[in-house]
Amino acid sequence: MKVGILTGGGDCPGLNAVIRAVTKSLIHHGQCEVLGIADGFEGLMAAQPQVRPLGWRDVSGILHRGGTILGTSNSANPLKDAATLARVQANVQALGLDVVIAIGGDGTMSLAHGVAQATGMQCVGVPKTIDNDIAHCERSFGFDTAVATATDALRRVESTGNSHHRVMIVETMGRHAGWLALEAGLAGGADIILLPEIDYDVQAVAALCRQREERQRYTIICVGEGAKQNGTGQTVQARVEGSPDPVRLGGIGHVLREQLQPYLKSEVRTTVLGHVQRGGDPTPYDRVLASRYGHKAAQLVLAGQFGQMVTLQGSQIGSVPIAQVANVQRKVPLDHELLVMARDIGIGLGDSLRT
Repeated sequence: MKVGILTGGGDCPGLNAVIRAVTKSLIHHGQCEVLGIADGFEGLMAAQPQVRPLGWRDVSGILHRGGTILGTSNSANPLKDAATLARVQANVQALGLDVVIAIGGDGTMSLAHGVAQATGMQCVGVPKTIDNDIAHCERSFGFDTAVATATDALRRVESTGNSHHRVMIVETMGRHAGWLALEAGLAGGADIILLPEIDYDVQAVAALCRQREERQRYTIICVGEGAKQNGTGQTVQARVEGSPDPVRLGGIGHVLREQLQPYLKSEVRTTVLGHVQRGGDPTPYDRVLASRYGHKAAQLVLAGQFGQMVTLQGSQIGSVPIAQVANVQRKVPLDHELLVMARDIGIGLGDSLRT
């Protein structure tokens, strides 16, 4: 078999671990020819396909490295028009690819599913995102690393907040799902955690900050980039035209600072973590999880089980149809155990239910 591998969407710690596990498993068990596709779907959209062979040595020594040796793109859209789709189909056929392993988030899965439906290209998906928002997947690789990075930032910000008696806001990524803000906020000792799933009340947040002004004299707030004020229904965002995912979230931390400052004696400061959360080397957990995902993807390929995405459910590696995860986001349920625990130990979630 001839197998192509691409990494789509934003970079993420653990991508190289997947590439390594896929390639070595296919070579060892299937004696397959493996081609690395450059820059996600862009490598298949070019007039001349941008690929390179991947052998055992090519993927050795990359387990611990962040980023992706193949390059990636979160703006490539093979479905943008008929001519582009036809070029992708022609390139896949010219390369003689039996299957393409697409490593990415829900956007990449949606593109892979769309291309497969339109051209007949066989696909296997591997879930990747620091947001942990892929449907039917308990844990995506890269998430643990992002949580660790954000947690460290919260702990460092706390020492400044404590010393200067400030309200310190830390904005995390996560898009419209609050998993990253929630777990980082819990691990980093945040006093208030604001999630996209729970619209926040400015007065409720300010009231908790004032209570802490009288006691601890500082407050740490962890806010997910998709959080929004109640009654508005609006996230803080910008639009990038021509992108498959044109809505770019970010900036809620600064908006929240401006909203809170008039109600508080303490100075309010905001730190936006940005891309630091998705860079750097993966944690040991993510290296192992990514390797498990890569190995499972190779097994699906060798078994001819195409149209499937590798998944983790109940600590077990399995698979689900890519069609079930395309264009679907996994959000934090309002009755989730971590939310119940947060309330019970006195963490504010920004809504009126918190007293």
